[in-house]
Amino acid sequence: MSKLLLWSITVAVAGFLFGFDTAVISGAEQKIQNLWQLSPFEHGTFIVSSALWGTVLGALTGSIPCDRLGRKITLILIGVLYSVSALGSALATDEYTFAILRFIGGIGVGISSIAVPAYISEVAPAQHRGRLVALYQFQIVFGILIAFVSNYFISGFADWDWRLMLGIETLPAVVYLLMVLKVPESPRWLILHKNDVQTSRKILTEIGEQNIDQVISEIKESKTSDTDIKQAKQVLNQVETHNVAHEISDIIEEKKQNAHAGLFSKKYSFPIMLAFLLAFFNQLSGINFILYYAPRVFEMAGLDASASLLSSTGIGLTNLIFTMAGLYLIDMLGRKTLMLIGSVGYILSLGIVAWAFSGGQGGTIVVIAIFGFIAAHAIGQGAVIWVFIAEIFPNSVRAKGQALGSGTHWVFAALISLIMPVALSAFSASHIFIFFMGMMVLQLLYVVFLMPETKGRSLEDIAHSYK
Repeated sequence: MSKLLLWSITVAVAGFLFGFDTAVISGAEQKIQNLWQLSPFEHGTFIVSSALWGTVLGALTGSIPCDRLGRKITLILIGVLYSVSALGSALATDEYTFAILRFIGGIGVGISSIAVPAYISEVAPAQHRGRLVALYQFQIVFGILIAFVSNYFISGFADWDWRLMLGIETLPAVVYLLMVLKVPESPRWLILHKNDVQTSRKILTEIGEQNIDQVISEIKESKTSDTDIKQAKQVLNQVETHNVAHEISDIIEEKKQNAHAGLFSKKYSFPIMLAFLLAFFNQLSGINFILYYAPRVFEMAGLDASASLLSSTGIGLTNLIFTMAGLYLIDMLGRKTLMLIGSVGYILSLGIVAWAFSGGQGGTIVVIAIFGFIAAHAIGQGAVIWVFIAEIFPNSVRAKGQALGSGTHWVFAALISLIMPVALSAFSASHIFIFFMGMMVLQLLYVVFLMPETKGRSLEDIAHSYK
């Protein structure tokens, strides 16, 4: 278990960079807007959402290096992208260069949201998988907290303090890059893509897997290849009994269909729907709106600039504490129960924020309610999303399925960050939060009526239930 935990933590550090990169812009965005005299649309396009559009590209294409190069090489690539982006954006001299370099970092974020959960889910035993994959989310919120704390202490250091806010990410990016060089490849990827059973067996032994032969057998059974079809044809040619031949012919046909079945074949329609809706609701909760524009929201509620930055740090701390609670409970209570708790918490907290803004109730109520919103997110969607999406797709299309879920997540995150500067000038804050609350009512219905429980089940067993 010690090696498994070490490898999981090492890989999950990509989540720390994800979280830091996501939240650090909140302390710099207003200063950059004033420096380069950007309109609300230019600000949303070049400064805030540029990284997110890179994330969309990374999420939609991340399955390609994951499947072709392997999980480990992809994880190394992520470290390179983060390092280049952090240093480059800190040195940018105009909004176009800044946008390009933030876009590069966003690609790293998008790919990491596929590669990290895929890797950890494939090395972790079923009884520990939820907590270990959730380490990724823990590292994300830890990165968010450190970004908020870093912004608070760096703010006011100099006119160019925003450059230091962004550039300091280079250090953990390089550390991650050096650490991830020492982790092994995913045993499932080795069997499915390299047919390397010997190395896979060695890795499974090192992580303490108790039923190695059974695990290898299940992985092999999940692999459909032209070799299977060829062997079945050879048997067919040797038999003379018509009924037996007919049965084997059916097997051959099924093998052919499976061999060419892509992610969007009918057999995967249910997990596709589950992943799409979970990712859709994740962003329509308003979580990234809060993370990216937290200081502005608190200033709208009546807090001054310093108090707003300090309250943003409180968001990071609340996120961390309740993510730890989710990490502890996810394999105990299950994914669905945590989503139920989080959905109810979303609805209550967003309703209070909308009411406070509509009645001019003041900053204290808004701050408390937003902290409640963050707690609901952390223990629900935050703890569950990457675990659940990594679990519900079969081995053969897991990376592609995660690309779909992650891509959906980041498309809506980018759209929200792009339109929010305009929305804030066109609509009242109460109307915006009422909209988010309505979306969370729909999420509650999704959880109650559609979402299955996956705790304690092997990846192969979960996939088999959709056939």
